Amino acid sequence: MDTEKAEGAVREVVGKVQGAAGALVGDSATQLAGKARELSGKAQQVCADYMGLVRETAATKPLTTLAAVAAVSFVAGAIWRAKGSRRDDPRP
Repeated sequence: MDTEKAEGAVREVVGKVQGAAGALVGDSATQLAGKARELSGKAQQVCADYMGLVRETAATKPLTTLAAVAAVSFVAGAIWRAKGSRRDDPRP
C-alpha cells in the first residue's frame, strides 16, 4: 500500500471519529471539521490511486506517456499563446 493512500485512510478514519464526536456533544463546527477531514482523506486516496496508475502506465508504456505529455503541452502552449496575443494587442 502506498504511503499517501495509507495517510488518506488514516485521515478518513480520524475525520469519521471527529464527526461522530461532534455529533455526540452537539458541536456542529467539530462535526463539520470531521466531515471535511474525512472527505480530504478520501480525496487523498483517490489521488494516490491515480498517481499509481500514471506511474504504472509510464513504466509499461513510455512512448504512449510521452505522446500524451506532448499533446497536453501543445494544447496548453496554444491556449497560453492565444491568451497572450490578445493581451499584447494594442488595438482596442
